[in-house]
Amino acid sequence: MRVLQVLPNLESGGVERGTLDLARELVCRGHDSLVMSNGGRLVAQLEAEGSRHVAYPVHRKSLASLFKVPGLRRRLDELAPDIIHVRSRIPAWMTWLAVGRRPRAQRPALVSTFHGLYSVSRYSEIMGCGDRVIAISDNVRDYIEENYPRIDPARITRIHRGVDTGQFPAGFVPDAAWRDAFFSQHPRLQGVPLLLMPGRLTRWKGQLEFLQLMALLRAAGVHCHGVIVGEGDPGKESYREELERRVHTLGLDADITFLGHRADMAELYAVSTLVCNLSRHAEPFGRTVIEALAVGRPVLAWDEGGPAESLRACFPQGLVPKDDLQRLADTARRFLAAPPAVNLDAGFTLQAQVEATLGVYQSLLDQRAGPLAAQRT
Repeated sequence: MRVLQVLPNLESGGVERGTLDLARELVCRGHDSLVMSNGGRLVAQLEAEGSRHVAYPVHRKSLASLFKVPGLRRRLDELAPDIIHVRSRIPAWMTWLAVGRRPRAQRPALVSTFHGLYSVSRYSEIMGCGDRVIAISDNVRDYIEENYPRIDPARITRIHRGVDTGQFPAGFVPDAAWRDAFFSQHPRLQGVPLLLMPGRLTRWKGQLEFLQLMALLRAAGVHCHGVIVGEGDPGKESYREELERRVHTLGLDADITFLGHRADMAELYAVSTLVCNLSRHAEPFGRTVIEALAVGRPVLAWDEGGPAESLRACFPQGLVPKDDLQRLADTARRFLAAPPAVNLDAGFTLQAQVEATLGVYQSLLDQRAGPLAAQRT
C-alpha cells in the first residue's frame, strides 16, 4: 500500500519521531512510504531510511493556510496514496478540505491520530475526521469519548505508542568511543549517578519541578547530577534562561547540566541511573518513558495520564502521587541507592504498534468498493 503521513514539521518531538518510526517500518515491510511536512532536521534521516519526503506548507496556524488547500488537493491527487494519515490539526483541516468531502470510494482512506489532549473546540474536533481514529493511550481514548460526542466511539482504536527495541535495546551499553567523547566533553558527569530529564524545554514538561527534586536530593546529601536534555521552541528561549536562573538560585550550579537537543538518546539513557517524567499536566502518552524502560532504566513519573498508563504495566513502583515532591525525592533516593530491574511490556514495542496500525489501514482498504479493494485483499 502507499501511505502518506502528514504533519507540520520534521524537527523534533514525539510525534515526529513516531512518524519516522512508522515510516521506517513501512519501508521494511515493502510498502510505499511518503511523509508530507514543511521540512526540518529529520528529513535527511527519513529519506536515508527509504521514505520520500513531500515538502508542502501544512504547518501554519493561520487563515492563510486555507489558500494552500487547492494546491494541496492537486498534490494529493498526483501522489495518489491509498492511505492518508494526519497527525496534527492544521494538516488535518487542510487535508479534509482538500479531499475529505469526496465520496469514500473516490478518495484515499483517512486515518487520524489523537496525539494529545487537545483543547475542546471545533478546531480540535477535526482530529476525529478520519474514517478511523487512533488514540495513543486509554487516557486519550477516554478524553475523546468524554469531550467529543460527535466522534463515533466505534471509529476509535487505541494503539499505544511503541519503542523501537532495535534502537533502544535492553541492556544497551554505549561503545567506548562514544563514552570517551561524551565524558571528555562533560567531565563532571563521569563517575556520578545521573538523573536524566528529557523533553522539550517548555514549562508544562516539568523542568522546574525537576530542579526542585535535585535541590531536595542535594539537601539530603545524595550524591548525583541532573542532566536536562532538550531545547525550546524557536522564539521561546526565555524559559531556558529562567531555568538557568533557578539553578543558580537553588545553588545547583555544579549539579545541573543542560545538553540541548540530542540525537543519541539510547546512549544517554544507558549512562543514566534514573530517568524522570514530571509533566505539570496529564501527558497523553510520554515516549521517553518507554524508551528508558526499553533500555532498562527505572523511570519516575507522576501518577497521572499516559506515563502512568505505561508505568503501571511495566514499572508501577516508579509512580508518585502528583506534586508530592518529598515522596518523589524519597523514591529517587531509594532507586539511586539500589537501582531496580526493569523490563518493557511487549505491548509497548514498535512491533506491536506497527502491526496494529497496519491492521487499521488494511481494514479500511478491505471496506472500500471497486478495483482497489479487490487488489488489496
